[in-house]
Amino acid sequence: MNSPKVFGPIPSRRLGRSLGINNIPPKICSYSCVYCQIGRTFCFKIKREGFYPPYEIVKEVKRRVEKIRERGEEIDYLSFVSEGEPTLDINLGKEIEMLKREIGDKVAVLTNSSLLSQKEVREDLKKADWVGLKVDAVSERVWRKVNRPAEGINLCFLLEGMLKFAQEYKGILTTETMLIRGINDSEEEIRRIAEFIGRLHPKKVYISTPVRPPAESWVKPAEEAKIRFAEQVFSSMIKEVQVLSEERGKFGYAQKSIEDLLGITAVHPMEKKAVERFLEEIGEDWGLIERLIKQGKLKELEYQGRRFYLTITQRSRD
Repeated sequence: MNSPKVFGPIPSRRLGRSLGINNIPPKICSYSCVYCQIGRTFCFKIKREGFYPPYEIVKEVKRRVEKIRERGEEIDYLSFVSEGEPTLDINLGKEIEMLKREIGDKVAVLTNSSLLSQKEVREDLKKADWVGLKVDAVSERVWRKVNRPAEGINLCFLLEGMLKFAQEYKGILTTETMLIRGINDSEEEIRRIAEFIGRLHPKKVYISTPVRPPAESWVKPAEEAKIRFAEQVFSSMIKEVQVLSEERGKFGYAQKSIEDLLGITAVHPMEKKAVERFLEEIGEDWGLIERLIKQGKLKELEYQGRRFYLTITQRSRD
């Protein structure tokens, strides 16, 4: 099994300069969301297990942080942003504790919320400084259509678990809703989502649409009028609401290597302009990308008239 990937820092629309931690092998997940930027799920799981020794993750994060700080740069968050669902990692709580104790930076976790019915998952997430919960739908039919959950996940228990977590959690709680044209962007579903999120009392709510190549080619962003309607409805329930746009910041690196590029694009497909800036930063030209594509390590995709590049693993070949 490959070693855990640490990538970035990347310019996060939610977390500033975020050093990504990929604690799940590709692509093990409890969902197979139609919009997922890293492709369909080929290995469904809902039972937690250990994937990497926690000390390996912490060791790699420490090494990356030291190199970044040697250049006089800072990191806002150490962020669990995985090729699958990060809470499937049974060692997640231990890893958060070790990172905070040995490095001292704030820790964030972005989760699809599917396992929050489990008390152990809630206890692990409570150790993080910032938690982002995915809420794409609250009605059974729409939830199954957009998130395509693994067998054994119960929506009612899931939503109840989210409410319990929100009541217990003392850190910064946020939610994010991905609006897909013709699936979860009806006025009725938007109102239902907003009403449920209002019960969570998050610090901030994010509304997003697909900006990178999705798992299913037919997926399209919700129309602007639907996005603005959602923003209005959500704002009536929650004080801080933000519609996410594309990142504009600079991608970072730890060691000026091909591994930096492949580590980022394994989890975070990069637009051509971002790749060009990255190559300039590490002293390489476009020939590197052409060689990586020829070697079968990198793949070029187009979405909404824009070109993106992502690392090829089993899930991106399917």
